Amino acid sequence: MKILLWHVDSDWTTAFVHGGHHYVVPVTPDRGPDGRGRACVTEWPNTVTECAVEQLSNEEFDVVILQRPHEIDLVHGWTGQRPGRDLPAIYVEHAPPVHHPSNSRHILADRQDIPVVHVTHFNQLYWDSGIAPTVVIEQGVFDPGPLYSGELPRAATHTPHGRSRMSGTDLLGVFAMETPIDVFDTSTIDENERPAKDLSSRIVRLLPSLPEQLHAQMARRRVYLHLARWESLPRGLVEAMYLAMPIVAVAATEIAYRLPRDAGVVSADIDELASGLRRLVHEPELARLTGQVARNYAVSRYGLDRYHSEWDRLLKEVAD
Repeated sequence: MKILLWHVDSDWTTAFVHGGHHYVVPVTPDRGPDGRGRACVTEWPNTVTECAVEQLSNEEFDVVILQRPHEIDLVHGWTGQRPGRDLPAIYVEHAPPVHHPSNSRHILADRQDIPVVHVTHFNQLYWDSGIAPTVVIEQGVFDPGPLYSGELPRAATHTPHGRSRMSGTDLLGVFAMETPIDVFDTSTIDENERPAKDLSSRIVRLLPSLPEQLHAQMARRRVYLHLARWESLPRGLVEAMYLAMPIVAVAATEIAYRLPRDAGVVSADIDELASGLRRLVHEPELARLTGQVARNYAVSRYGLDRYHSEWDRLLKEVAD
């Protein structure tokens, strides 16, 4: 099957293009947001090819994967085909609604010709998808291996810049009172490595340049800390579980009910989270056993075989 899609979310796209199809990603001279082309550092298979925007109208596709509202117009303008009508299409919704938790209407809510794939059951529940057909295909995540040593009595976290309360960056200072925190900035994962920057005496931002460096460094920390209040189940959290790291997470969105209790501490009570973090940091054997539960769960739920099998069924259904 020949699939047109944009390189938007690098982690999601990397997992997706390792399926058994031919994938075409648009490329523009500036390699901007609508034409990034292939990944620069992350390894993609040879079944992924770049296509200049002006050449897309000469290509024949079986299906297009949409991930942003304006891509509907891009497909029409660049190929002359209308997604869902002239060209089978699927829309992937990566995030929960932002403007209102339950009354946000999806961009495709009035259309029945483009199914919406939600990456979590929480997203499917909270988005008002109207008459659009919906399905949940949970993320597939590469297994970096059980690298956990937990030798450093510190916490690791991924915390994006901005959106302070949504991403939980305002809580860093609270938990840094319990243990030093290393913030892994994955926004720079495709850039050259840069020196770490001290944010305070107990909070340090680390900027690993390659995924394998990120995983190796994370696995040395004793606990993985997830503070986001409003986010889909993030890939970084799943990777931490694969590494066999114990988890301390704010009970919000999918995470509120998805993580096994024995895989760490999940709560909306800050004091309970702080207490759990303190205990795991100071009890290495407990942290090791807890992290093994987390890894077993990740292996059983987020493997690529399951992920690609579910996608293949949907792609066949839509293309037929």
